[in-house]
Amino acid sequence: LNMSSSVMNLSEHLSCPLGFGHYNAVDICILETVVIVLLTFLIIAGNLTVIFVFHCAPLLHHYTTSYFIQTMAYADLFVGVSCLVPTLSLLHYSTGVHESLTCQVFGYIISVLKSVSMACLACISVDRYLAITKPLSYNQLVTPCRLRICISLIWMYSCLIFLPSFFGWGKPGYHGDIFEWCATSWLTNAYFTGFIVCLLYAPAAFVICFTYFHIFKICRQHTKEISDRRARFPTHEGDAAGEAGPSPERRYAMVLFRITSVFYVLWLPYIIYFLLESSRVLENPALSFLTTWLAISNSFCNCVIYSLSNSVLLCDPHLHIAYFFKRKPKLWSVPNVF
Repeated sequence: LNMSSSVMNLSEHLSCPLGFGHYNAVDICILETVVIVLLTFLIIAGNLTVIFVFHCAPLLHHYTTSYFIQTMAYADLFVGVSCLVPTLSLLHYSTGVHESLTCQVFGYIISVLKSVSMACLACISVDRYLAITKPLSYNQLVTPCRLRICISLIWMYSCLIFLPSFFGWGKPGYHGDIFEWCATSWLTNAYFTGFIVCLLYAPAAFVICFTYFHIFKICRQHTKEISDRRARFPTHEGDAAGEAGPSPERRYAMVLFRITSVFYVLWLPYIIYFLLESSRVLENPALSFLTTWLAISNSFCNCVIYSLSNSVLLCDPHLHIAYFFKRKPKLWSVPNVF
């Protein structure tokens, strides 16, 4: 009887988030471990590549948004590094005395890092909005000093907004409960969830939607005016300019819009589940795990979208390595950024 009860307790203690249980031969959650290990590797490798290219390609530093993109890349890199914690937990299932502290610290760090990414996306949209609506005074409004201050405020604000989670307000936002204490003892709170939504998710979404709506409205208006002007005064130069394609500003805005769109597509299921779980409407460990790691996968998608859209990141990597080691490669011509 004691043996059967101990086996039952062990199986309950080692239940997997996706509900498939453990294999008899291996005392780990194989499916969950594969998902997290794969995401961890992709996030770290992808963002290290972006950071490396930013340090090797001086042309990218001419854009003020490179400050925010590098900050986002570092935050996403730290997300990948912090994902090693649940990976080790799944491999060893260490549920010792300090599991509650480990769970709280890990949830707090993940929430802060993703908050930094979200705030950087909002700041990038504001930066592009100013560049298009106030081109003459843009250099006076957006200076390197102000950008550094803004980035410092982003980190401070992100650290402060989730700090009440240590004082019993509830979970800061992380759900895919790998730790047993997270799943059973650390519950979400509807008031704290509303607090985070009102001070982080909603303002960032409003700023991004407002700025990009006006950016594309202005771009469409300018395109229409240029087309009308070419129709009235057709010239060879105008035809050549029309064949050159959209302006760099518009291409740049499109790249950032893709990053922002993917961010919210991946995070929307997580936010919806966050609200439902906080309201005690829905509690599903498998859904919690999937929505959480779908949102965390955005840390890899950011670098993929930026790399595929950026001709500097797509050029021969040997050129970046040669520049990194202060060598001059033959026939090196840096292509356009976008």
